[in-house]
Order: sequence, then structure tokens, then C-alpha cells
Amino acid sequence: MNAAVSAPRTARARIRAELTREIKDEARRQIASEGASALSLRGVARELGMVSSALYRYFPSRDELLTALIVDAYDAIGQAAEDADRACPTADELARWLATGHAVRRWASEHPQEYALVYGSPVPGYRAPEATIGPASRVTLVLVGIIADAYTNARPAPVPDSPALSAPLRAEAERLAELVMPGVPSHVVVRAIVAWTQLFGIVSFELFGHLVGVVEELDALFDQALLLTAGLLGLGLVAPAPAPG
Repeated sequence: MNAAVSAPRTARARIRAELTREIKDEARRQIASEGASALSLRGVARELGMVSSALYRYFPSRDELLTALIVDAYDAIGQAAEDADRACPTADELARWLATGHAVRRWASEHPQEYALVYGSPVPGYRAPEATIGPASRVTLVLVGIIADAYTNARPAPVPDSPALSAPLRAEAERLAELVMPGVPSHVVVRAIVAWTQLFGIVSFELFGHLVGVVEELDALFDQALLLTAGLLGLGLVAPAPAPG
């Protein structure tokens, strides 16, 4: 075994990792109680019994601390989606779609403040850096992969007719298809965008209380939303390609 890999981390590295975790945990508590816009390094340092100058060695600014929390949240929900997708048979796109959708909803319900940080109202004065783009794309890439697999490896079920796309929207859809969904028709790419926003829209409506007094059977509603979007995309009712010969 490589000694460099198996060697234990230094005491200094372990202490730094532990303190970084404590800083993030305290920041999450403050966001939960006061909102992300009220987060301050001085407030975090005070609660941890640190001087501000010591905390700045870990996070030089509030925005860098926010970015770390945002990346953590995106990575966590992305990991949940990837794990759910991976647990399903690759050829069963409907099962993968349903499992991924439920994983997103479950993670959001278990981590409402972290979900709100990344999918709620923007934090005034904060602009997300490029470091957040990759983590933010993880759930989307899972959903895109499911759809692309259905059109690459199977015969998708018939889908309802689509209204004609405008030339600019068709061009955008074709560009996206070339980048991440090769072989998927432009009208299905547009439907994929609708399905993606529908997933996070219904999760957000439920989490932020917008369905209170409207629908009580939220589990059933969510199941219907996933099945409706699956049908819109031609997932689930795919027939295997004929065997050769």
C-alpha cells in the first residue's frame, strides 16, 4: 500500500478540519434562525468563542463562507440524487426518474434550511462564483442522463404532440442537446427543462408552505407530478429494441 495514501493526517490538519466543520455548523444555525442575509463572520466567531482574526484564516469573508455552505448543499443533494439513480436498473428509466425525484424531495424535507439556501431567495449582495456551477449541476446531470439513456438505448413511448417551437428556442434546445443530450429531439429537450423546473417547483411549494390549505395528499400529488413529467418525456413505457435476427 502507498505510504503517502495510508499515512494518517497530521494533528494540525485534523484540528483545522474539525474547526472548519464547527464554523460551518454554527453558520448553518445562524442562517436557520436569522436568515442567510444576517450571517456574519463576527457573529460566528463570537458564538464559537474565537476572535474574528482567527476565523478569517479559515474563511476570509462572509461570501467565502456562504460559498462553502452552498457548495456543501449542492453536493449533498447531488449525491442523494446520484445514489438513488445508481440503485436502480440502468435500463429502467421510469424507476430511475421516480427514485431521483423522491431523493430530491426527501433531502429537501430533511435539510430545509440548506435547500432554502440554494433554491430559495437570493442572498442580497452575494454573487455565486464559478466554484458553485459544478456542484449545482449534479442533480440536473442525473435527470439529463436518464432522459438521454431512454433515447439512446431504447425506443421511447409516444408522447403528446408539442406546440411548435420558435426558431430561437429550437436553436437553444439543439445546442443543449449537442452538449449534454445527444440524440434527444429538440422538443424533448424543452420538455426536459419543464420537467426539471417542475420537480424543484413542487418541492419548493411544499417546503415553503405554498400548498397549505390547497392539497393535503402531498405524497400522492408528488407521485402524480413525477409520473406526469415522465409521460411528457416518454419515460417508463419504453419498449426494448427488437432482438437482432
